[in-house]
Amino acid sequence: MTDADQEFERQLLQAARNGDLESFNQLVDRYQATVFRVCLRVLRDQGRAEDATQDTFIKAYGALDQYHGGSVKSWLMRIATNRCYDMIRADRRRPAASLDAQPVESEPEWTMEPVSENPDSYASRSQLSAYLERALGELSDDQRIAVILYDIHGYSYDEIAGITDASMGTVKSRISRGRVRLREILRADEHAKELFEAVWRQSDDRAT
Repeated sequence: MTDADQEFERQLLQAARNGDLESFNQLVDRYQATVFRVCLRVLRDQGRAEDATQDTFIKAYGALDQYHGGSVKSWLMRIATNRCYDMIRADRRRPAASLDAQPVESEPEWTMEPVSENPDSYASRSQLSAYLERALGELSDDQRIAVILYDIHGYSYDEIAGITDASMGTVKSRISRGRVRLREILRADEHAKELFEAVWRQSDDRAT
């Protein structure tokens, strides 16, 4: 994102603080898909992810005066990850069916991106994605969120430290340990291991 884009978003947020609901709705339009994807991967349930996404923007609107500059995107993601943590903690305080038994449904239409790769490559990536989703579910909550933010959504260490309210060293440790655990899980399944290697070969072929 360019400096001009970030400044425009800060102007939208300032206008929202002054009572301009349309400006806040523009921020929702920009980030609802991103927030939903992170919540879905953390919570691993579409309905709960939709609830967390809605709660994120409701909380953000009520906390506009608490924004003190910096990246609007990171500010929203901090609210979203905190909401996910709250939901996970609430689950642990009451008996509930295991989320592992609940399939992750397809994302709502507004979160889907067009597929431009060939069918075979897309099928391989889709299968690998399913393995990765299950493997992510076996990580600790802190590791899962750090890996999702860094490896899937491309946030920097510094941004993740701000989003998760953790030190830089803690963030790096969570990502490193999470990656090691993911590799162990994927290597334990021969089919997942083969898919992982095939996808990387396809990526190398496109790069040459």
